[in-house]
Amino acid sequence: MYRFLRTPRWWGINVFVLLAIPFCLFMGTWQMGKFEDRVDSHREAERRPDPATRSAEALDALLPVDKETSGRIAVASGRYGEQFLVPDRDLDGRSGSYVLTLLKTEGGKALPVVRGWLPSGGRAPAPPSGEVTVTGALQASENPGTKGVRAAGGLPEGQLGMISAASLVNVVSDDVYDAWITLTESPAGLTPVPATAAAGTGLDVKAFQNLGYTAEWFVFAGFVVFMWFRLFRREAEAARDAALGL
Repeated sequence: MYRFLRTPRWWGINVFVLLAIPFCLFMGTWQMGKFEDRVDSHREAERRPDPATRSAEALDALLPVDKETSGRIAVASGRYGEQFLVPDRDLDGRSGSYVLTLLKTEGGKALPVVRGWLPSGGRAPAPPSGEVTVTGALQASENPGTKGVRAAGGLPEGQLGMISAASLVNVVSDDVYDAWITLTESPAGLTPVPATAAAGTGLDVKAFQNLGYTAEWFVFAGFVVFMWFRLFRREAEAARDAALGL
């Protein structure tokens, strides 16, 4: 009655099942590991002292930006240059824009400095002239997945959708730091923009997506087993009926 298991069709089904189940279990375990890594990073970040409470350091000493240096207070000197608005940035439930001004440092590279948040309809104050020293929280460059980013483009001249060296490379002639700072104290008319936690250190939506994917892969493994038994039972019943002449 079970001779059908030796047919090429069932050889293919059995090989598929034998490969699919370990693959689903592996992927589920991998997604669970990703979730646990995010939980561990979150716990480490909670145990770590607030970066803003640590002593300020020179910008170059804190680069490149990572989980340890994100949020640290950096100091840089130079002269302000081009200024841009970064629209559609909310603060305390209100809509507005970040005022981003490039600081040309002594080394020749430009540092994006968010001087503050400007409410919708407001006029951005001009940056001070001459040599200045700025102090602010160090932040990693944004990417298309960062909250508030407008990666599609199509913005008017003088506006940016994303704060990153990649978005500025075709806008300014100077080399740009792959980082930016948000001033701890903003000029009149602007509100300081609080620093955000480093990517991967919080239990955000992506962390719980990993947990959801874990469940999905284990469900897929169970579904493969269920479908194999269903096909097996149907074939066995058909073989039995055929043997009985039904």
